[in-house]
Amino acid sequence: MSIKGNMIIGQSGGPTAVINSSLAGAFEAAEAAGIKKIYGMHYGIEGFLNENILDLRKHIKNAQDVSLLKRTPSAFLGSCRYKLPKIDGNEDVYEKIFSIMEKYDIQYFLYNGGNDSMDTVKMLSDYAAAHGKPQKFMGIPKTIDNDLPVTDHCPGYGSAAKYIATSLKEIIVDNDCYGPYRTSVVIVEIMGRHAGWLTAAAALANNSPDLIYLPEVSFDPDDFIKRIKDIAKTKNSIVVAVSEGIKLEDGTFVCEIGSGGGKKDAFGHTQLSGVGAYLASMIMDKTDIKARSIEFSTMQRCASHVVSRTDADEAYNAGYLAAQAAFAGNTGEMITIQVESRAPYLTSYSKFDIHEVANVERKVPLEWIINDGTYVSDEFIAYARPLIMGEIEPYYSEGVPQHLSLAE
Repeated sequence: MSIKGNMIIGQSGGPTAVINSSLAGAFEAAEAAGIKKIYGMHYGIEGFLNENILDLRKHIKNAQDVSLLKRTPSAFLGSCRYKLPKIDGNEDVYEKIFSIMEKYDIQYFLYNGGNDSMDTVKMLSDYAAAHGKPQKFMGIPKTIDNDLPVTDHCPGYGSAAKYIATSLKEIIVDNDCYGPYRTSVVIVEIMGRHAGWLTAAAALANNSPDLIYLPEVSFDPDDFIKRIKDIAKTKNSIVVAVSEGIKLEDGTFVCEIGSGGGKKDAFGHTQLSGVGAYLASMIMDKTDIKARSIEFSTMQRCASHVVSRTDADEAYNAGYLAAQAAFAGNTGEMITIQVESRAPYLTSYSKFDIHEVANVERKVPLEWIINDGTYVSDEFIAYARPLIMGEIEPYYSEGVPQHLSLAE
């Protein structure tokens, strides 16, 4: 295998607790292959367009740094939510990208992200193919939402699911401490716009919540209140897990009710938040039961102290294999994970055409959503349980976890 030119890697979209394990994998693959320069995009493709480019060997200097990088949350290189324009009529943007690549002799371009990030890989590889460009483009899957198609699951999901299951378990124990002397409902709001994989992970807590609502099925407020009242007849402690993206039958996000609609992000997505607070308020308005809400928000994606070892290892492997594939001449593909067996847990990796991945969203199978849309099945538990197994102990300094910092 003849290696010519340099490599660059970027991170994009919402971070995960193991996105830097993929960076570590790609970095070590490049080191093993003898790549002359290993670059990083500072703030993704948006930073790249401004030539905000890092020499990674100045920031990852030894094996200890690599080990610490794997234990560092957020996107070490910085992320972005920048959508490349369509190729037709916007050739200047693409010519600028390729001229920067030529300036730095970048032949291998790796991008670590979710649906929108894989769209960036698709458009760049398409432009290269149409214009006879030699550079290779590979996608590294990453998303806590677990909504990328083709791959069995996404690096990042297992650790977020572990955090959710762990936190729900603790919340349930906490809410139960008053015994029969106070009835209380806790609504736990979990990320998930159209796919409920994260919220479904609440069922992985051994003492799981009473109700679980995913965005794959319509939410009925009247039925919700009825179920809360019925549960309260036999239980004083009630815990409910809800996806931030649950919708009414007409498609309205529950969090938008009374809010006048949500703001949009760079990709046209409604920014979601507040469904837990809304439901808690509705319970108190319609019953005499005390209710409060907890929003996990960014905690579920940055909790590096509760990382799944399975997830971290798979994220590292995905980065390593993406780099190897690019060096071998592959382009316009994403690394995927296949599960050969769940008990015992055995996996393999392959590559898949990016055109079958970009902008395609995979949801929780409807047959896994049971009890009239208020819980998930044993099939989901069997699917997700292996993904949260194992732990990685943080390195502590002065009582708190130690992380690798990007020296400016």
